[in-house]
Amino acid sequence: MNQAEIHQSPRVASVKSLLGVWIALIVGTGLTVGVTSFDLGAFNIWIGLGIATGQAILVALFYMHLRWDKPFNAYIFVFSFAFLGLFIGLALMDTSQNQADMIPDFGAAESVAPEMP
Repeated sequence: MNQAEIHQSPRVASVKSLLGVWIALIVGTGLTVGVTSFDLGAFNIWIGLGIATGQAILVALFYMHLRWDKPFNAYIFVFSFAFLGLFIGLALMDTSQNQADMIPDFGAAESVAPEMP
């Protein structure tokens, strides 16, 4: 079999590896839900984005078969997801810094409700 025939044949992933990835995705979902029960301040967003990015990479590598494709495609995909996570994280940090300017009385201990007539 020459090199061209090898790249033309489809890669069939084993059921064992697909089930392992599925279990890892379920555990990642459980971690995401579990992290929300703890108040970690601004780190909650970063942890959630990190878990979601890891899950997306698992899906791309195993279910989209990027693991067995040319390495260049996998590198581009992983770096694009890392850049997306960084971009969203920086945008969220900027929003949290300027929230006091956007929302009047943001951070007040109690909001004063108007009196009902």
